[in-house]
Amino acid sequence: MLTAAALALPTLALARASAQTASPSQAGPFRFKDRRGEETDAERGFFDVPEDRRDPSSRKIRLGYIRFASTAARPGPPIVYLAGGPGGEGSGAATGPRFPIFMALRAVADVIAFDQRGTGMSSSIPERPAATRPPPIFTEAGLTSYYRSELQAAWSDWTTAGVAMAGYNTEQSADDIDDLRRHLRAEKIDLWGTSYGSHLALSVLKRHGDRVNRVALSSLEGQDQTVKRPARVDAYLRQVDALLNADPAARAAVPDLLAMMRRVHGRMEARPVLTKVMLKGAPAEIMMGGFGVQMLAGGLIANPSTLAMLPSLYLALDAGNTAVLAPLLGDVADLLSLRGMPEAMDLASGISPRRLALVRREARTAVLGETLNFPMPQLLGAVPGVDLGEDFRAPIRIDHPALLIAGSLDGRTPLAEQDEVAAQFQHKSRVIVEHAGHNVFEAHPDVRPLLVRFFRGEAVIDTRLVLPPPKFQVA
Repeated sequence: MLTAAALALPTLALARASAQTASPSQAGPFRFKDRRGEETDAERGFFDVPEDRRDPSSRKIRLGYIRFASTAARPGPPIVYLAGGPGGEGSGAATGPRFPIFMALRAVADVIAFDQRGTGMSSSIPERPAATRPPPIFTEAGLTSYYRSELQAAWSDWTTAGVAMAGYNTEQSADDIDDLRRHLRAEKIDLWGTSYGSHLALSVLKRHGDRVNRVALSSLEGQDQTVKRPARVDAYLRQVDALLNADPAARAAVPDLLAMMRRVHGRMEARPVLTKVMLKGAPAEIMMGGFGVQMLAGGLIANPSTLAMLPSLYLALDAGNTAVLAPLLGDVADLLSLRGMPEAMDLASGISPRRLALVRREARTAVLGETLNFPMPQLLGAVPGVDLGEDFRAPIRIDHPALLIAGSLDGRTPLAEQDEVAAQFQHKSRVIVEHAGHNVFEAHPDVRPLLVRFFRGEAVIDTRLVLPPPKFQVA
């Protein structure tokens, strides 16, 4: 699971699950161990694909996966797990809280923990030396300028090193999935994905839908939803504020959560505050503006466990106590580093001009502004010629059987955004988990058997599951 620190810059750090050992390269059977020490038999596999399919001279890169063999007498199509992020690792996800789901799905078919290009056991973009220049001021202007210049320099370095950076986009990753299907010698595959994994699944359905059997997706992110609408996040925050009414002590301490958040952001953006942090493992100081706090909040609202911290964080900041930020930020050097794959994928998916205008208009008055998917849309245009265009972002009609799962307290992909994606599915069942967040697959024990039934081909009706509301911290 992610720490709050890993949520500070969501686009760069969301879903940085730890890998299963140090990306082992040997194919074949092995004993897989999850983070709690549970073990099972598994198999590592690899296959090669072009780094940029549009370039006949492109080098080959290696993609890896872990196969958990089915326990069924007559297995169905392989179930391929698509991690979120972009930048999450299928192999890493299998070591965490979703491990029991991987194991349960073996009753239906082989389960494939796939590492998308640039992640986990798959060929990675070379790591660059850590930046030597001082960290930027954590304001909108300071962070935008820093990331644009860093990405342009990194892109040049990676290209010089022989990396076909333009090949790191969702369409090419979707083609990788079909190559994986052929490698597995399967006529069809099932898709199981979350967040960016659902964004990737939509591209697989658009490009190779005739080779997909059924899909189970959570925390939906549509083709033109790389950047979330600020007004939808405001509506979510009003929902959170209403939950404080159930706790008289919390309500008394925080009469109006959104007003307090706006007050803190405005004051700190106008006058950034010296804040003690860790930088490359050593104590350091940065100037923290309101934009940096907005980004931190954008990570905390993903799941109830971190959402519960929001009132106490803002109460402290409103009182001038910035010491509360350091434990949440982690090592700032990690947060300022670029990995290549996540940034390239988001740049390529882009945003339509119409949606960008809407986002910019809403952001002027929204509590979190344009921070939820930073460094998008701030990086738009930093590297010309990589945007996949409007055909990529266009919605499609989907006739595959689909199970769509969402948490009502998912601040990363708000339900109203997910509803737009769900409308594309003509044969769907929806599972809403009340008071669950972005990591909804493992949030409620009844989700796992529903997934098993669905992939087995059994009927699953629209379902609402309920969890207790979060207990907000106000001290």
